[in-house]
Amino acid sequence: MFAEKIAKLTGQVLDSTPLTRAQADWLVTEVGTDQLPALMAGAGRIRDRFQGTKVKCCSIAATRVGQCSENCAFCSQSAHHAAPQATVGRLETEQVVRAAMEAADNGAQYFGLVNSGRCVRDGEIDRLAPAIERIRQSGRIGVCASLGFLTDAQAERLAALGVRHYNHNLQTSRRFYPEIASTHTYDDRLETLRHLKNAGVGLCCGGLFGMGETWTDRIDLAFELRSLDPDVVPINFLIAVAGTPLAGSQPLDAEECLKIIAIFRFLLPGPEIKVAGGRELCLGDMQNRIFAAGATGYIVGNYLTTCGQAPDRDRQMLTELGLEMEVYTSRPVVDRPADDHETNRPAAYKVDA
Repeated sequence: MFAEKIAKLTGQVLDSTPLTRAQADWLVTEVGTDQLPALMAGAGRIRDRFQGTKVKCCSIAATRVGQCSENCAFCSQSAHHAAPQATVGRLETEQVVRAAMEAADNGAQYFGLVNSGRCVRDGEIDRLAPAIERIRQSGRIGVCASLGFLTDAQAERLAALGVRHYNHNLQTSRRFYPEIASTHTYDDRLETLRHLKNAGVGLCCGGLFGMGETWTDRIDLAFELRSLDPDVVPINFLIAVAGTPLAGSQPLDAEECLKIIAIFRFLLPGPEIKVAGGRELCLGDMQNRIFAAGATGYIVGNYLTTCGQAPDRDRQMLTELGLEMEVYTSRPVVDRPADDHETNRPAAYKVDA
């Protein structure tokens, strides 16, 4: 009976008919460890249909670190917390370009420039512009960014520079967000996402799981993301850092992580789903199952303040699974409408009431 229901829901998504909230809640309630393989099988079919089977990965570098003014409960870079701070500083152009080329050598299709802090100033974009131009002109890897809150004009500037995607995670549901940060609001984050959308920059927007949120919060987040129509959805699992308010949180177990990935694939069939921070800690030897659960890729190399798995181990994992890495294809910087998406997302896929 369960397998038949999963098959029916899988077929519904493959036919570009979105799942309802009631159907999503059924998946949450009914999928236990015994039913997880059937759920993952359906998610894998959806992934293959809308994203194909090649693996996509990206890499990031902290171009400005430390002493962030925001009080996000999970972040060791917040000036509000007692966590050991990364040395306050920034990377210069040559360092950024060198890191991008190393990421390309490791198979990444995109390289993200990440700043700590609430927002980016125009002068900071000016400082990063030469690195963005050199990386883009190399033709080896695409440029992405995550620089905090943006104005409409700044989003337009980044689009003109050739930034392909901008990462600005919602992290969790609107209901739970005040438990995570109080120095800014959920609507502040949505405003920046609207600016990016208007400028034609691809949205990279996802969440962080294991902060004490409920499954209701997780599904709320998925539906919020569906309304935004992002290009990439990063799924992060909390790494509890000493000195932060979430220091005592226990890691999610691997089965719950795979369930999150699979249900998000059912609810978000079109975007890339990349498993990022916490995959090594929470999934361990089961990392190779993220693709069967519907993920399209991962972050290669280190994260902002924690170490990731060595790139050669990731390559070995893909070889053992018989999977191929997607090859980056450069393109000229051109004006494009905000609804011109790179992914094979279903055109009729709209959020339901």
